[in-house]
Amino acid sequence: MKGILLNTSFVLLLAGFLSCQGKSETAGDQNLVATHPDKTVVCFLYHRFGDARFPSTNTSVTDFEAHLRYLKEEGFKVFSFSDAMDYLHSETPREKVAVITIDDGYLSFYERGLPLLKKYSMPATLFINTETVGATDYMGWEELKAAMADGVEVANHTHSHRHFMNIDTSTRYDVFEADIMKSTDIISEKLGITPEVFAYPYGEFDDGMKRVVKEAGFKYAAAQHSGVAHAGCDPYQIPRYPMAETYSGLAQFSEKASMRPLKVISQSPDDTPLPPDDSRPLLRLTFQNEGLQTGQLQCFVQGGDCELKVMKQNADEIVITVRAGGDLSRRRRTLYTVTVPDSTGAWHWYSHLWINNGVPD
Repeated sequence: MKGILLNTSFVLLLAGFLSCQGKSETAGDQNLVATHPDKTVVCFLYHRFGDARFPSTNTSVTDFEAHLRYLKEEGFKVFSFSDAMDYLHSETPREKVAVITIDDGYLSFYERGLPLLKKYSMPATLFINTETVGATDYMGWEELKAAMADGVEVANHTHSHRHFMNIDTSTRYDVFEADIMKSTDIISEKLGITPEVFAYPYGEFDDGMKRVVKEAGFKYAAAQHSGVAHAGCDPYQIPRYPMAETYSGLAQFSEKASMRPLKVISQSPDDTPLPPDDSRPLLRLTFQNEGLQTGQLQCFVQGGDCELKVMKQNADEIVITVRAGGDLSRRRRTLYTVTVPDSTGAWHWYSHLWINNGVPD
């Protein structure tokens, strides 16, 4: 199992990988109660279906049906993104819960993905960027209405889907707010709904953007990175497993569905921008010791070596530091990822995203 996990983790890192954060200003303001702190939700992210022109964001129809069949046969409850996040903070007893999310609203979802969701009677959440609705290869408003009638939750993915992290901080948050409010207004006008959940374009965000999303009235926001959601997650950076041709086989999918979160209590720093004066930033993590086998702690840094040190360890918590072995300044997005098994053999992980907006995507 260890060898399998290492190979899978490396692939997931290439896709983008971010787990939940324990302490957060925005999360604390939410006043969410973890009635059942052992509950988890696994979210999967898709873009295109059966469109071989774009392998990095495409999932084959065969693989997608295998995913849905697996969830059904293994007894998962499949919820919309909104319902799943509400479930985490409800008094509902623990269940096996999964979420299917789709970003951007490509026409291939309507033509090839949606019929399979209908076949297996499963809901999904579709995050749309309103500027491209009706454009070539994208769903139009009539297709979106039909998808809603078939159980799809339509949610906000901004209007322009631009790289907001490239905008100077002096205007970034005003521009970002105006863009998501424009999208909300258009969705309300065209579909008669006000979305309660949001997804960041390209999975990029910082603390200021999270505050904008919260103040705009959204209950939850999805990142574009892998991990398992739990009741202690920051509600404005919920992780999702990206699906694409090279790592969407059933074996990889089933491994992801069985993963557990590494429950981080605090981290320093807790924001995503790569420090301008430090191309090998040190990350300090404190996480719950849930019977974790600390002798098997591992760390990964996208595209290079990783240095991990255990600073403190007791029955309740573990404190570690993680640092890249090489220079990160040439990459736009880099991830520090920690994985560890527990006494039952189940694997847990956490990942922190660094964004260098001086590097083109």
